[in-house]
Amino acid sequence: MTKEKLDRLQMEVAARLPGAAISRLPDALVAGVSCDNLVQVMTRLRDDISLDFKILIDIAGVHYPGREAPFELVYQLLSVHKNHRIRVKLPVREDELVPSVAGVWSCADWYEREAYDMFGILFSNHPDLRRILNDYDFHGYPLRKDFPVVGRVELRYDSQRGMVVKHPVQLSRQNREPYRKSP
Repeated sequence: MTKEKLDRLQMEVAARLPGAAISRLPDALVAGVSCDNLVQVMTRLRDDISLDFKILIDIAGVHYPGREAPFELVYQLLSVHKNHRIRVKLPVREDELVPSVAGVWSCADWYEREAYDMFGILFSNHPDLRRILNDYDFHGYPLRKDFPVVGRVELRYDSQRGMVVKHPVQLSRQNREPYRKSP
């Protein structure tokens, strides 16, 4: 996106979303919002004819364990007719319910389920919030930074019992040697 086009988009967004914290990347505009006004902001971005963000491309979760709000949801929006993009960032506390935007974009249903399954982020008013990638008896959230890299259990097929069984992870070596650059 050209600098002039990004300038125009920044002015439009700032005028229509006065409470949003607007920042810029070299090729994109970033709007910071809160959970209180998420659905209203997303509806405005979709329905306002001068913005026209009709497509939700993705919802990505990020885990920052050292922050007061350790999670961040990043919504990627696209306007095909205006040919511009925006990222909407939302900080989320551990115990906070995020309002679902599945009523604004129906595809958000799957993205929000993925954020729940991988990070444990909870969504209010979601039509079907359940695991989508992990088993229902899976404990933990694998994309959090505090989740063990090797996992907690390993699966193997037991031919005598004719079923898959779970065992705690047992590594033959405790830790590998740290990476060393060759001289």
